[in-house]
Amino acid sequence: MSCIPSIAERQGLKREADATVYMNFMKSHCCYDAIPTSCKLVIFDTTLQVKKAFFAFVSNSLRAAPLWDNKLQRFVGMLTITDFINILHCYYKSPMVQMYELESHKIETWRDVYLQCSSRFLISISPEASLFDAIYSLLKHKIHRLPVIDPESGNVLNILTHKRILKFLHIFVRKIPKPAFTGKPIQELGIGTFRNIATVQQTATLYEALSIFVERRVSALPVVDKEGKVVSLYSRFDVINLAAQKTYNNLDMTMEEVIRRRTCFVEGVIKCYPDETLETIIDRIVKAEVHRLVLVDRDDVVRGIISLSDLLQAMVLDPAGIDALFS
Repeated sequence: MSCIPSIAERQGLKREADATVYMNFMKSHCCYDAIPTSCKLVIFDTTLQVKKAFFAFVSNSLRAAPLWDNKLQRFVGMLTITDFINILHCYYKSPMVQMYELESHKIETWRDVYLQCSSRFLISISPEASLFDAIYSLLKHKIHRLPVIDPESGNVLNILTHKRILKFLHIFVRKIPKPAFTGKPIQELGIGTFRNIATVQQTATLYEALSIFVERRVSALPVVDKEGKVVSLYSRFDVINLAAQKTYNNLDMTMEEVIRRRTCFVEGVIKCYPDETLETIIDRIVKAEVHRLVLVDRDDVVRGIISLSDLLQAMVLDPAGIDALFS
């Protein structure tokens, strides 16, 4: 009996090796490898006022910060823009009623209120853990920031994100074999969300947009006109501008007005089309430094969203037989 594999078997082995290129790359690199040589890390004490914390977000262009509990002498969680959105959504009544909770709450007070129905467990990772494990943690727990903590000192070294990991891969992409599937159209690969897309009408209020953020747990909303054509993109990060402009007491503004009032840099609507290849999609999302692409048809009607989570799931976890997005 011949031990030489048949053509079909050889093709099958090649496809298998082809599919696991990115998975193996992430397994062979640790979290420490992806930490930039220079970065800014801001840590908040839980006794800091919530309002001051969010102004610090604005002045430092931050999206999240680790929380230090001086009584417990350890890190207890993260404060993120999602907290700001939840506070606004929870306490807003009308433009005539001031949100005293935002003015007076300390971070620890808000955590006591909010974490009654949430976990107090800080999800973190060791610098020696693989990037594969980091991706799994990010997607499994549906978080966007993963603190890298030194197990010996207990210090936070960095915060890993989907964007940082994909950028790290992109830096080395020419040094590893290019999988054949990267040349296939994104729609054929089925990467992304194509049903029940969360969007917001430009005539809707900002409070309605915040409600969608809270209920759907999405990171950005395509703003559409009455025909469903995308006219802008409003992300969670945009919400922090309300603190910068001190306009968070008026959430009855229409999205059209909110978009018009934006004065700082915004990532804009970076679009893609169903017939574009995965390679093109990855290149565009990394170079634009955005968190997602809005998939549209040739009339600019929204047909889907392709996020960093979708890409990492398809490229790294799917070959390992792990579906973290739905686990």
